[in-house]
Amino acid sequence: MPEKYHIETTHMPPRLPRIGKYGIIDWREDCARCHNCVKKACIYDKYREESKFIKSLDSIHTIYFECMGCFSCVQNCTKGLLCLTVNPEYKKLGNEYWTPEIFRTTWLQAETGKVPVSGAGYRGKFYGPGFDSMWTDMSEIVRPTRDGIHGREYISTSVDIGRKPSFLTFTGDKMTSSLSSLLSVPLPVIFDMTSPYHTLPVLEPSIIEAARKTGLIAIIDSKKWHLIKNYDEKYLSHIAFHLNPDSHDIPQEILNKTRLVEIPDSDHIERHINAIRNINPDIVIAIRLPLTPKSVDRSIELAGMNVEVIHLVADQKGNELDSKKPRFIKDMIRDIHGRLIKDEKRDEVTIIAGGGIGLPEHLAKAVICGADLVSINLPLLIALECRLCDSCKPGDYCPAELDKNIDIEYGAGRMTNLMGAWHWQLVEVMGAMGMREARRLRGDVGRAMFYEELQNEIYGPIFST
Repeated sequence: MPEKYHIETTHMPPRLPRIGKYGIIDWREDCARCHNCVKKACIYDKYREESKFIKSLDSIHTIYFECMGCFSCVQNCTKGLLCLTVNPEYKKLGNEYWTPEIFRTTWLQAETGKVPVSGAGYRGKFYGPGFDSMWTDMSEIVRPTRDGIHGREYISTSVDIGRKPSFLTFTGDKMTSSLSSLLSVPLPVIFDMTSPYHTLPVLEPSIIEAARKTGLIAIIDSKKWHLIKNYDEKYLSHIAFHLNPDSHDIPQEILNKTRLVEIPDSDHIERHINAIRNINPDIVIAIRLPLTPKSVDRSIELAGMNVEVIHLVADQKGNELDSKKPRFIKDMIRDIHGRLIKDEKRDEVTIIAGGGIGLPEHLAKAVICGADLVSINLPLLIALECRLCDSCKPGDYCPAELDKNIDIEYGAGRMTNLMGAWHWQLVEVMGAMGMREARRLRGDVGRAMFYEELQNEIYGPIFST
């Protein structure tokens, strides 16, 4: 049995005061000044921490909202003077898709590398758009032997990138089939190119360092070759260059030492693939394909051209591009996955899905829908306390102070912690579903329930007549 994959995490405190969710409003007019005040008895000891924090405030604009929402003080106050409130700054984070809860969860994971726990529990809706209309099946959660992070059983999160032949041919005792290159990553995640809409700060050095620490791969735009051209050889196996046609060519000696490259889809894709193969016959080549209404048919066409890897990229909210009624990425993945199975091409192509992946549960759900692995970029930026402002460019005011230089080790540490937390949560989800290998999770829609399908199954016969 191979050694268990483990990500070494280190506590990385935030650079700025936290934007917490909850705070306690204290109406002191009727306070009885109880000797055993319920605030002093806070089970998380936040009251004493808050007192120390207030004494050292650097600015009156700094708000301390670190309440864990356990309601202990609210329920036990003899005068009923305390009430829980939500931080108004917290509500301003992100947008309708990248919700404040995603920010809060990501920041906690990037700081501690652990699975976050909420004292007040989940108080939101149980259904919503996108990935929130899909629930994973936890039917195996009662089995004590598959308890994931506690290590009683080995649960592998490794996945393969590249083509797997449908069959092998032999002449006598000699295999005559040609085997394509295949590489493995220990987690079904790949770091995508940084968002063109969020240009602060320059993250490539931190991302590459985080990829090395976690054993993953980072896609770097060849336009930014000047940022990494002096990197040691040990980093090259964790870098996949996006060969942008508008940029300078990557030196051949560098391409000979990398395992994966990506090229944009075009009408001359076969010629581009052959040119790369002439430089490095063993390299795995991915085709970056924007997720549009034509992407399903184009994916089948690329699979018929013996393309090894297709990287499907939706917009930042996971929606289809260039469509008046865009579908969500999970539905597009299911469609493409099903078509490839019907054409008996599924195992011959790897599907990477990117766009709208903000939480580890999105990772698991995307794989269940049929992706082999996912690509992320905004979660890495949020890990550095980014708030995804509408305007982000040099010279703009940055509330997260990302316009200042961020230490590479610090940035990589926060990203590494985030991946450590994602890994543990994926292991927990797989253990609860009774799955011991991420490869088997791909396309297993029987491990999930879909709101639209359940609604049609239950209410369809009633309203169809």
